[in-house]
Amino acid sequence: MRFGRFAAMRLSGSLILLGTLLGCGGDSSPPGGSSSPKPQLGEAAPNLDLKRIIVLTNGNSPFWDAGAAGAKDAEKDLNCLADGYRVVVDRNMTKEEGQIEKLRQYASATDVAAIAISVVNAKNAVIPDEMRKLQKAGIKIVTIDSDVDREANRDSRQFYLGTDNVVGGHELGTAMRGLLPNGGKYASFVGVKEAANAQERMAGLAAGAGDRFVQAEYLGDEIDESVARTNVRDALDRNADLVILAGIWSYNTPAMIDIVKQLNAREKLKLVGFDADPPAIVGMGEGMLDAMVVQNPYQMGYQGVRILKALLKNDEATVKEMFPNHGSDDGDLFDTGLKVIVPNEGSPLKPEQFGKKTEFLKLDAFKEWLTKYNLTGS
Repeated sequence: MRFGRFAAMRLSGSLILLGTLLGCGGDSSPPGGSSSPKPQLGEAAPNLDLKRIIVLTNGNSPFWDAGAAGAKDAEKDLNCLADGYRVVVDRNMTKEEGQIEKLRQYASATDVAAIAISVVNAKNAVIPDEMRKLQKAGIKIVTIDSDVDREANRDSRQFYLGTDNVVGGHELGTAMRGLLPNGGKYASFVGVKEAANAQERMAGLAAGAGDRFVQAEYLGDEIDESVARTNVRDALDRNADLVILAGIWSYNTPAMIDIVKQLNAREKLKLVGFDADPPAIVGMGEGMLDAMVVQNPYQMGYQGVRILKALLKNDEATVKEMFPNHGSDDGDLFDTGLKVIVPNEGSPLKPEQFGKKTEFLKLDAFKEWLTKYNLTGS
């Protein structure tokens, strides 16, 4: 779904939480109001005088574990607590309706200062409307990972921080072309088709793959992992001549791997996908995945908090550093970078096939990078 790549990546393993993260070590926070859960034994109570900087996700994929870790590291590195802010990662669990409800609850709270949101559906007009209401109330708003419809709703947020999803899709299409130069039929799988990152990735994928590839299926699952698996099975049942499967959201790739394993269909299929969910990493190690185009959710979380704090503190130097072209076309976009990951042995893919800004790594080198920052996926 562009910054100095991996700057400020100091990660403490104790900050990687599989659930919602809260302020100074609590588990979760209600999306509206300033009340907080009772502290657990041995845990300090949250300081209710602090204002919240909220990272609102589009789902609960392991992709957001790294995003949450980056947000919490930013809270520490940028001394947010000392300046009166605590960082809360609020995982949306109920699709578009969930995001809308959370935004409305934030509006009724007295302690919300800023929000970084990954928009579930760029075509839903209510979400940017609620974002505009929050801005009018003085709350700073940026998007991360998945943006609003930029033609219609760019004014509903100040900045976007994340992947250039058209470029990311193009790199995935380039991988397809490198694996199968003669092309063929493919099926693609995504959570929400109307999401901006989904639309941009699919446009880039078609361009990168070229006209020798024909899309036989493009199926959405509405962020339901059981439906994601059913979609893969159905696409294979309907199209005996598929040669490649493409996962567009992070959990789609493990779904593809699972079904291809069950059907013993690996010999006739290539598999590629976005992101590096832990099961996808394992799958590549087992020979079940040919390429991953990997984003940097850690930096989405980190830099999202960084720009929000800068906006809250009127820190024009940081804003200028992060968005030096603000005011010009696409000067409100910050690229968090891409990696292409391939198996350790036997891949026909080479670094020179991809963009100059895209980092090309074999699986073991990528796993070393994850270990360095105590991450299990990206």
